[in-house]
Amino acid sequence: MRYLVRALKYFVRLAIIFILVVAILMAAKVVPSDISQVFVNGYDSLWQIALLIAAFAIIYPRFGYCRRQVIVPGPDEETKPLLDRVMTAHGYVQEKRADDTVCYRKSSAGDRIMRLWEDRITVDRIVTGYGLEGRAKDVVRLVNALQDI
Repeated sequence: MRYLVRALKYFVRLAIIFILVVAILMAAKVVPSDISQVFVNGYDSLWQIALLIAAFAIIYPRFGYCRRQVIVPGPDEETKPLLDRVMTAHGYVQEKRADDTVCYRKSSAGDRIMRLWEDRITVDRIVTGYGLEGRAKDVVRLVNALQDI
């Protein structure tokens, strides 16, 4: 279900970007104002473009989100403050904490909006360290930061 929600959000985002680009080109008089003259197939091109955007939106969550593990030796009393410090340094605040799971969200409202509220990083305690799950770009940065400590 999470995959579908992410795909729908990404589809809407790509569609809005496409509409804005076409509107800016039309307003700047770079292309004609009539859709049938802008695209080769006229209005039929719109559903073809929508299908292309949908294909990208369906593929994106598979590559845009991941789960990585990081080795952080030591007992929980020593590693949890390190984890909190790294997350705070990267702009995250703790959202909720369970026994072995902690969820973090971006502290900046602008970052949350730009990520379409898909900014959650879930951290699970594993035997050798932590398992991080979330947006791939952010997870890789956080894993590298935790390894450097």
